[in-house]
Amino acid sequence: NIEDAIKPERIIYRVKKDNNQQEHTTPLNIGFQLSGESGHVRRTLYISFLALVNAVIVGFIAKALILLIGFFTNIFFYGRFLFHEVSPAENELGYWVIVIPAAGGLIVGIMARFGSRAIRGHGIPEAMEKIVKEQSKIPPLITFLKPLSAAISIGSGGPFGAEGPIISTGGALGSFCGQTLHITSNERKILLAAGATAGMTAIFGTPFAAILLAIELLLFEFSARSFIPVMIACVTGACMHFILFSAEPTFPMPAVQIVGTSSVIGYAVIGLLTGFAAVIVTKILYLIEDGFEKLPVHWMWWPAMGGLIVGVIGTFAPATLGVGYENITNALSGELSITVLISLCLWKFVSWSFALGSGTWGGTLAPLLTIGSSFGCLMGIAGQQYFPEAGISLPMAALVGMSAMFAGSARALLTSIVFALETTMQESTLLPLIAGCVLSYLVSFIFMRNTIMTEKIKRRGIMLPESYHADVLAITTVGDILEPLGEKGFLVVNESASANEVKTWLSSGGIDYDKNTILVVRNDNVTLSGTLHKSKLFQDSIDDSTQMGAIMDRRVYTVDKENSLESALEFMLTSDQDIIPVVESPSHLLVSVLTERDILNAFERRFHEEKHLHRHISMRKETLSVLKRSRSFFKKALTDREDR
Repeated sequence: NIEDAIKPERIIYRVKKDNNQQEHTTPLNIGFQLSGESGHVRRTLYISFLALVNAVIVGFIAKALILLIGFFTNIFFYGRFLFHEVSPAENELGYWVIVIPAAGGLIVGIMARFGSRAIRGHGIPEAMEKIVKEQSKIPPLITFLKPLSAAISIGSGGPFGAEGPIISTGGALGSFCGQTLHITSNERKILLAAGATAGMTAIFGTPFAAILLAIELLLFEFSARSFIPVMIACVTGACMHFILFSAEPTFPMPAVQIVGTSSVIGYAVIGLLTGFAAVIVTKILYLIEDGFEKLPVHWMWWPAMGGLIVGVIGTFAPATLGVGYENITNALSGELSITVLISLCLWKFVSWSFALGSGTWGGTLAPLLTIGSSFGCLMGIAGQQYFPEAGISLPMAALVGMSAMFAGSARALLTSIVFALETTMQESTLLPLIAGCVLSYLVSFIFMRNTIMTEKIKRRGIMLPESYHADVLAITTVGDILEPLGEKGFLVVNESASANEVKTWLSSGGIDYDKNTILVVRNDNVTLSGTLHKSKLFQDSIDDSTQMGAIMDRRVYTVDKENSLESALEFMLTSDQDIIPVVESPSHLLVSVLTERDILNAFERRFHEEKHLHRHISMRKETLSVLKRSRSFFKKALTDREDR
């Protein structure tokens, strides 16, 4: 309703005389402006409250998921009905371990086939796809099926982390809340991101890393209305982590001393090598996934087939089974042998890649951290062996490898750095982490077109933003791109002009008739009088001698020169006008007319700034100018000396 979206800034009364020469005053409504800004704070507070409530619920769901994983692990590997956390690596089943992951894969395959196929996937990529393609709408059934199927998958030995399912479940809860309330698509996106990041925080206790994850991978924007609810959700999720889990570091490690220059260089090299490893891991993962796509069997059976490979590997490398958060802690201790590190790095990757490629679902972050920390520790051992003077610490090398693997594969640079800091609570690791993660990110950027999070989405033809730009429409005012009124005369007519004169004028100007185009009507004092649709000129009831002032629409929606192009465009869409008169406050004198082409010119100017190469200062010219002035100075000095 246009009346709800606008408010009158000023009403001018126009005096006219009827046939009896009696004066009548008729209101001329000028200067209607959008008034949405006043509600932004209220809406932000409302969405923040919903995000807080959802975060509390997600915290309990996270705890329930961990208990469910423990329950199914106890059933599958130990035959007991207990909920406490236990590692499947301690089982004594021998070769029977082979069939357990396959059985779990069969169960979740059936759940996906007859429940919802949407429960398949990594977690974060599916949330990204829903945000970009489906207005953040996730089927409510996912809220229940995702954690249950993930608990069965991981509990039966699936080499996944618990963070992926809880991120998906938190996002689904936020989306469900957004679908049941009267909110916008953008607000639903914020609730989805807030629920997802609250789930990540509830598992790892990393609120700041989760906020950065939302900014880098989910929100695709950086604005207060978006990250305030996300921040509140993440803080709430952290509190739930402290209450339901622990306030201790998620991945404790020995204290790290302040590093020197040679050590930073060594850790940077480890990050560089981990970047290449991240590229290889990502490419092999999707090659395996492509292989499963070509199998002549229904996808429902793929998780069971992947589970067989997981089970076979679990017979000789049991540490690869299940979540394996303890493997990350052990690698960060720097006390694992080379054999164990190679086993974790290699066989965890093989087991996880076949399980994930087969369509079994679970978190990708924990496997990446396991592989990265083991690889980093191996590189640290090599560094100590061949470059002992570099002073490389094995725990620090493992941490750099862990973070760099995350940065290179997901290309979430800031998130990976802060995540390592928050999970270990070792602030002195910041400089090595930055050096390693930046180089890993650089390698990934050069050698990998997409990331482990976006490859599947891009294959479906869904485009994702690769960088953030300042909104051109928000930072450009109407006055910045406005052309003088004289250059737009074809859009402006005088109220005393007749219909025939205007038709002739339009025809002579070579302007095609367009029923959606509006003419701006002004008086002799260049004051705005009204607007007129061109279609009205061609109505049978309009005589050629009819003046524009008699048939114009007196309700005029205008923008001021100081308004942003964003509000002007929103105004165009709301009022269904393709041109908007621009007035000067407070006189409301007609300054010019804003068209759709003017708004496109703002983008054209940005493209020119980004693509056009130019040099403002020529060093050659500057050097010649300095030499010329110096020559003149010395010549004048010699002349003055000879005169004396």
